[in-house]
Amino acid sequence: MISNTASPAKLLLFALSVAELLSPAVWAQSKRITAQQVVERIQGQVKVPWKSETVDTFKSGDPKIPVTGIAVTMMATLDVLQRAAASGHNLVITHEPTFYSHEDDPKELPQHENDAVLAAKRRFIAEHGLVIWRFHDHWHDRKPDGIEIGMVHALGWDKYQDPRNQYVFSIPESTLKDLATEIAHKLQIKTLRVVGDPNAKIRRLALSPGASGFANETGALEMSDIQLLVLGETREWETVEYAADAITEGKQKALIILGHIPSEQSGMEECTRWLKTFINEVPVDFVPARDPFWAPQL
Repeated sequence: MISNTASPAKLLLFALSVAELLSPAVWAQSKRITAQQVVERIQGQVKVPWKSETVDTFKSGDPKIPVTGIAVTMMATLDVLQRAAASGHNLVITHEPTFYSHEDDPKELPQHENDAVLAAKRRFIAEHGLVIWRFHDHWHDRKPDGIEIGMVHALGWDKYQDPRNQYVFSIPESTLKDLATEIAHKLQIKTLRVVGDPNAKIRRLALSPGASGFANETGALEMSDIQLLVLGETREWETVEYAADAITEGKQKALIILGHIPSEQSGMEECTRWLKTFINEVPVDFVPARDPFWAPQL
């Protein structure tokens, strides 16, 4: 209670204190969401059953800390983490692993936790108070697949998508060479690779971002009307050899290999747009992972 005999100086100090408490900055601080609350909100919005066995878990940091900003990325490379920290984002939502294996368990490294590269990355995360959470399984499980949505938008193929199969497209006829050039330009890929006759006419294709595996990839190529499979990455002694043999046998088949990062990058940009529809307490920004590959000019 303020006394009726309080001095003007005390009254002014009291007014300033109240104004500070009601300021937007202080109010925002009191409302700041935690990393755990962000994840819980995602779980409520994703609209698919949450799996008990999943890689979509926290990989580093304290889930209880208040979030200053959310950086969404396809892969939490050290470069991405540095850019996230520099921009004041302490929660990183990544699609792919942070610590070099699908389970984010570096047990396959010969030095395990003593590996110098791993140790430096963990040290940076700790020193900058970052929290890393992976969003892979359930983003793919959405109907339609969240990664596929973003990639289709980026390629401009929305109107060509088969309504019965989100991974199949009927496009205006193009040569394989022209289509590969167009894709490389749209996705800004420097090292795209192609298997097949450059002059082959393509009208029907399948898009398989990431690394869907030999069974899924050959399943697409076995479809009689699929002339081209556009994919992220694959083993050369599996799907690449299979496609090369099919071509030698006279079948009209082809591959365009994008690379894993560019094949899913736009899918996590789509995730950023989606997150912004229900998270407004803190900035939510897309931090693209840089494609590490380059090719010498021959």
